[in-house]
Amino acid sequence: MKRMIGITVCAGAALFTAWTLSAQELKAVAKDPEGHGLLCMLGTKRVLVVSGTPEQMGGAHGRLLADLVPHVMPRTMALVATGYAVQKGKWFYDTIDEIYRRSSPHTPERFIRECTAMAAAAKITERDALCGNFFPELFHCSGVAACNTATADGRVVHARVLDYMRDINLQKYTVLQVFVPNGGIPWLSVGYAGFLGTVTAMNARGLAIGEMGGHGEGAWDGIPMTFLMREIAEKAETVEQALAIMRKVPRTCEYYYVISDAKRNMAGVYATPGKLEVLQPGQQNPRLPAVPKDTVMMSAGARAKALSERLHAQFGKITPEVMIEIIKRPVAMRSNLHNAIFMPETLDVWFADAGKKTPACDEPYTKANLPALLDFYRLRQAQP
Repeated sequence: MKRMIGITVCAGAALFTAWTLSAQELKAVAKDPEGHGLLCMLGTKRVLVVSGTPEQMGGAHGRLLADLVPHVMPRTMALVATGYAVQKGKWFYDTIDEIYRRSSPHTPERFIRECTAMAAAAKITERDALCGNFFPELFHCSGVAACNTATADGRVVHARVLDYMRDINLQKYTVLQVFVPNGGIPWLSVGYAGFLGTVTAMNARGLAIGEMGGHGEGAWDGIPMTFLMREIAEKAETVEQALAIMRKVPRTCEYYYVISDAKRNMAGVYATPGKLEVLQPGQQNPRLPAVPKDTVMMSAGARAKALSERLHAQFGKITPEVMIEIIKRPVAMRSNLHNAIFMPETLDVWFADAGKKTPACDEPYTKANLPALLDFYRLRQAQP
């Protein structure tokens, strides 16, 4: 079962220099022969950039990650299926078939086309690809958000913690994914080989979003959460635009979202198929511990208490480095699979993945900048 935490912090107005990549730090490894993708290494981290139509992006994804995708789909999914059968007493793949049958009519058709193209290029079955991209609807969790005057120098700091099945070694297949869709906003996802939706994203307009799952398994007559987040990443420039998309589409299950933008707006969102509630910064809730000024929290139990205490203690001092300390255990769990800290105003991201035996919060972070990644991609695409 997965548990996630998202935090957004923001304060006054301050100017600073954007960080950029150098040619020594980011290295091209493979170029898509059809011209729609590039696989790179940023230190020890994989970075995949794909562009074009859904078919072109899916094809590039499958070709460039052909050695990884089959390990995730179906092999890692088989481990998930075993655990699900033991825990629930149900056959995992029958449930996935039901999720797809009920949610696919509400899913933007371009995502299905991209998934099909990825499957063909990676030489896996379409069913395995769809299974891997629809299975997150089965797992749910809790979350927290904070914002505004808690930062040290006025910058927006948006962090999220993904606590999720570290023991199945999904961290072996991590990929920082950058999508450049025709007619959409370029965006990045802290993701995994073969996954085309997202749970941790920021786009080139400075809209950042993370999710935290709740209850409601079985309420699948809507757009799956991972594809709803991708729809937002490709279309929304502000928190209000993201909320408008959420209000418009049919939704599944119960989820909590943390959203921020480059204009220093932010919101915590509670969403079910029939309800959408927005939690403003600093708003108290009887189900939560004390919420610091300019903070939205949507966590539970001891994790929420620890997070509240740390945010209070560091109020007015928070930087990305301080936030990395704030989200360490017990805010993160032993199952902590990945963490990300976004700065929407500069389009920087710090991200960490779990180790073989260690949670992500105990691993080193890698820093990337979305405009620099996009510039590197355009430069390499222009070369013969």
